[in-house]
Amino acid sequence: MFYQHKTIPAVVEKEVIAALAYYPELKETPIDFVFDPNTSKSIMLSQPVIASFFRGQKHRTYVVKINPRFVMTHSSMPIQNAPTGVLIGWFGHELGHIMDYTQRSNWNMLVFGINYICSEKYLMQAERNADTYAVQHGLGDYIIKTKNFILNNADLPPEYKARIKRLYLSPQQIVDLIKKIKKPI
Repeated sequence: MFYQHKTIPAVVEKEVIAALAYYPELKETPIDFVFDPNTSKSIMLSQPVIASFFRGQKHRTYVVKINPRFVMTHSSMPIQNAPTGVLIGWFGHELGHIMDYTQRSNWNMLVFGINYICSEKYLMQAERNADTYAVQHGLGDYIIKTKNFILNNADLPPEYKARIKRLYLSPQQIVDLIKKIKKPI
C-alpha cells in the first residue's frame, strides 16, 4: 500500500494514491495532504513540517498544501473537479519535491529554503527538479497533461500562465526528457 503514513482528503484520494504508486520510495514517508486556501501563488505546494525538521532527515514529515479552489479569471471550481490526469500530474510534481527534500540534510534544507524564497533562478531549478523527478518516476504523460491544462486554459490568469512558462519545464521539454530517459544506452 502506497498510502501508509499518509493523510489524504477523500475527494482527491484516488488521484493522490495513483501518484503515490509511482513513488514506492515514499511508502514509509509521513505526508499529510491538506486543503489550505492560503496557497496564494500556487495550486499546491510541498514542504517539510517545521516541527519534524529538528528530528533529523530520516524522521521528517511533509505536507502537501492544496488550494481547495482552482481560481480562474472569471470563475473558480473545486480542485477535485479538475481532470483526473491533471490532478495526478500535479500530485506527481509535488511528490517530486518531496523526493528532492528527502535527499537533503537539515542544513541543506535550510539553505534550500532560503534560496527558494530569495532567488528566482533557484526557484526555477527547484521546480524543474520536481518535474524531472516526476518524469523519471514514470509520470511524464501526466505532467504534460497538467502543463497543457494550465497553458491552454483560456480562463486562467495570464500572470499565472507566465509564471508556469518561466519557472517550469515546458511540455516539449518534458517530451524530450521522456525520450531521453527511455533511450537505451
